[in-house]
Amino acid sequence: MSRCVERPIITAMVLSADKLKQARARVSAAWAKSRLPVCVATALLLFVAGLGWATDWITIQNERTVYTVDCRGGEWQGAQCTGHLVPGARYGFRVSTRGNAEVAFWTVGDRERSGKLTPCTVTDGRNWVCKPCPDAARAITLRMKLRHPVVDPAAPTKGFHAVSKWRWWTLRWGLAASA
Repeated sequence: MSRCVERPIITAMVLSADKLKQARARVSAAWAKSRLPVCVATALLLFVAGLGWATDWITIQNERTVYTVDCRGGEWQGAQCTGHLVPGARYGFRVSTRGNAEVAFWTVGDRERSGKLTPCTVTDGRNWVCKPCPDAARAITLRMKLRHPVVDPAAPTKGFHAVSKWRWWTLRWGLAASA
């Protein structure tokens, strides 16, 4: 009698195992379908963030880095290099709006002490103008307008040729043509 009782239990267990496998397959398919939009959204978000970083649209508040290039084996003729473009120095600027408006600047990766431009008229971290001061000769600009340094031939500053961040990095990694 005990054998008769065992068979229906075993059959019921096999049927429940099949149902369990089917249920797992349905859940797995539903999970895969629901993950696709999340993966696409994540990839899109990473792409937009990467694009924002590469174009310097995303920056630390009130900070700006200017990427420069040098002309090796040639000379500058206006904005054109007759030799090969090589990555130059990166210049950082940090605007302080507390108290006296001033702009601190430094050469990224250089041990030279940072400088300070003051007095300045600051609209925001991407728009400011400073008057000539003792540290101006070590800076590349006395004015930033719409995130870009403004060249003023009359200002006592260093000369420079600015490029976009992505262009500077491709030159540094050897991925871009240098002319």
